[in-house]
Amino acid sequence: MTSTDYQLYELGDFTLENGVVLPAARLAFKTFGTLSPARDNVVVIPGAFNGAVEEYDGWMAPGMAIDPERYFVVVVGLFGNGQSSSPSNMPAPFDGPRFPMVTVADNVNAQYQMLTKEFGVTGIELVAGFSMGALQTFHWGAHHPELVRRIAPFCGAARCSRHNYVFLASLKAAIETDQTFNGGDYEVLPRAGLSTFGRIYAGWAFSQAFYREKVDMEIMGFASVDDFLSGYWDTLFSERDANDLLLMVWTWQHADIAAGARYGGDLQKALAGITGRATVMPSETDLYFPVADNMLEVAAMPNARCVPIPSIWGHVAGACGANPADTAFIDSQFRELLAS
Repeated sequence: MTSTDYQLYELGDFTLENGVVLPAARLAFKTFGTLSPARDNVVVIPGAFNGAVEEYDGWMAPGMAIDPERYFVVVVGLFGNGQSSSPSNMPAPFDGPRFPMVTVADNVNAQYQMLTKEFGVTGIELVAGFSMGALQTFHWGAHHPELVRRIAPFCGAARCSRHNYVFLASLKAAIETDQTFNGGDYEVLPRAGLSTFGRIYAGWAFSQAFYREKVDMEIMGFASVDDFLSGYWDTLFSERDANDLLLMVWTWQHADIAAGARYGGDLQKALAGITGRATVMPSETDLYFPVADNMLEVAAMPNARCVPIPSIWGHVAGACGANPADTAFIDSQFRELLAS
């Protein structure tokens, strides 16, 4: 391992599901707390789309459900987040648009390797993740039920829905149609495409009720909805590597816990394979991952309940600290689940 403001786990030559070997692959991660002698007091927090590993510190603190005085917490970044192996930091021949497509399963397989080989983990008390972190959380539960005792996916799903896929396709088009993108071999960032990327997000990340109640103005302090668009969304992705974003979009679009030999595409069988306790938390107003989809998933899971987050913040209800009331609600559900 090497250390910066986070740590890097060296996976070595890592074989992806598609058979491509990613040389000198790395996972960015942070740890909190102390691993128990039995190596089983572990909480795993997989990263979300566009998330740096340091963005999840707010989910753990003394007195919170995920207490580092009790648990050994591991936060892991996605392939493509710019810290783990990504198009932006990979040398040729896998640099930029030549970086191979990676799946949610690839991410979880890499995390499994790190946890078992580097830390010798024998049991995971909880896997909890937001958005793309939830996609990974479902995968952990379905593919490693012998290791994972509990899962808490929030604002996410077990499979990318067709509706969600369409939203992601519009994000992809925003970048790829920028004239400076040049098939991914751009000399300067495709800023027009990145700005459009943000504006598309603006209509999806928050709910209709969020805008109706003028939360962007009354709580976030923007002068108008146009000020919110230009002052927040136009800049949110402006410095991000476009190829990194496109890789994570592809991973999200192809998320499916039933893919692969174990479940052969049978989603109901995969959901039934999640035998650990599960609390699935959709936001009541999420436009990506609606409550109805999670209810269908929970109905097929043997030991699960669906607990919607009562929020008008849409998908962003699951972003730690964005709305303190939502963060407190999610923490309370973590506490109840960990006490079970």
